[in-house]
Amino acid sequence: MFRAKEFANLAGVTVRTLHHYDRLGLLKPRRTDCGYRLYRESDLERLEQIVALKFLGLPLKEIRELLDAAAPELPAALRMQRSALEEKRRLLDRAIGAIREAEAIVASGRPAGAAILKKIIEVIEMQTNNDWMKKYASEAAQTKMDARKGEWSPELQERVSKQWTELIAEVRSAMSAGEDPASAKAQALAARWKELVEGFTKGDPDVTQAVSNVWKDRANWPEHAKEQAQPFQITPQMWQFIHSAMNCAK
Repeated sequence: MFRAKEFANLAGVTVRTLHHYDRLGLLKPRRTDCGYRLYRESDLERLEQIVALKFLGLPLKEIRELLDAAAPELPAALRMQRSALEEKRRLLDRAIGAIREAEAIVASGRPAGAAILKKIIEVIEMQTNNDWMKKYASEAAQTKMDARKGEWSPELQERVSKQWTELIAEVRSAMSAGEDPASAKAQALAARWKELVEGFTKGDPDVTQAVSNVWKDRANWPEHAKEQAQPFQITPQMWQFIHSAMNCAK
């Protein structure tokens, strides 16, 4: 049996970390009659699992649930986290490649063209611009969205943005013409709207709720996000029209 300080030295962590893990229910030591924490060598294995999963980027709450749950859940979580890390590596590789290309051009005496610089900015923005959205997503939703980032290339982003822009323009035109939400035209527009949303959420309730939370708080978005959303101009009246059309379809 080890006191907290002894166990912390053995494990290579701080006593404060052990206390924090105890409060979260991640690593529960025994207690002496005087209330001192006591750890066994078997606790070291669980601590090593905690540290490894934390290093991979999993939230502590999710780590606790994984370690306390049945074993089959852990491989699935590791696959999702691996996918998220692979996507980060893919984006970094693209950014590094774009920078190397620009370096080679400059070294040859030629100016780095706008297309090269745009590519660098585009890749870096994909990694940074969505950080502000994390506060709207639960840990489960964030993990799922991170795992899907590999599917969301700049080319796909451009295609989907074009589809949204066209659809919003058609919805706006239908509203101006006084289209009934129960009409066949409105139903078709609502179906396309739903298809585009589910193309991102995959019908997952956690991700769907995160997207809903983001749009409900659009008045408080950072300026760069408001500028990016400006071409879409989705008004409350437009939301109401689409929701009414969807309800009529039900």
